[in-house]
Amino acid sequence: MHIHVLDQYRHADSPVHRLDPRVKLVSALFFILACALTPDGAWPAFVALALLWLAVTLMADVSLTLLLRRGLIALPFMLAAVTVLFTIAGAPLLTIPLPFSNHTLVITDNGVIRFFTIMLKSWLSVLMALLLSATTTFPDILRALRGIGVPNVLVGVIGFMYRYMFVLGDEVLRLMRAREARMAWGPPGQKHGGTVIWRARIVGGMVGSLFVRSLDRSDRVYNAMVSRGYTGEIVWPDKPALHFPDIAWAGGFAVVLITIELWARLL
Repeated sequence: MHIHVLDQYRHADSPVHRLDPRVKLVSALFFILACALTPDGAWPAFVALALLWLAVTLMADVSLTLLLRRGLIALPFMLAAVTVLFTIAGAPLLTIPLPFSNHTLVITDNGVIRFFTIMLKSWLSVLMALLLSATTTFPDILRALRGIGVPNVLVGVIGFMYRYMFVLGDEVLRLMRAREARMAWGPPGQKHGGTVIWRARIVGGMVGSLFVRSLDRSDRVYNAMVSRGYTGEIVWPDKPALHFPDIAWAGGFAVVLITIELWARLL
């Protein structure tokens, strides 16, 4: 598994790509915060936030289809909010009788508003995170995190996790290939494998083997890092100075977000 399998960065020479990574990271975080603070049912404000995201995406010269398609990955998690349809008090809109029971589920107007508000907040936040990853390389995101004051240890852990999850992915693929090579396949159409307990035992053995291999690899990697001068602290380059385009972007983006939030509370 190559690291580019999950790398969302798209090379381009756009104004957004040329911005300082710290500015892009802070802008994305404030956009997500603005989405979270937008009141329920403030639909014009959500439209304004979506138009702001669209404008930045067009400036970044990133495929809209690509981002929208990848944004659908968050849909199953957003559907977890479906319970608010029945748990928020309000005027009843639909009553659903439960089978084999005398109870009913009542969908309320406030529940519908809260549900679609959560869906929009989540989707816009995911789209902005995808746009950030499409215009900023992961090492630049790490440097931006360190630049805005995130502890060095936490940034280092995030970096190691991102780099070595691909190594663990390769270990899993090797274990699966080894299992397939040692399995006896019967005639076509015949059910392969054993019972559920047998399969669980096989999977448990694979997980244990993966843990042992990961622990052994981590020792070798750490010893190699220490032999090359690693002292537990990642050394980052000095923070470059922000230029006028970076400051202008940050100020303008903040003004737009504040305006949208104030407008949302006046609706």
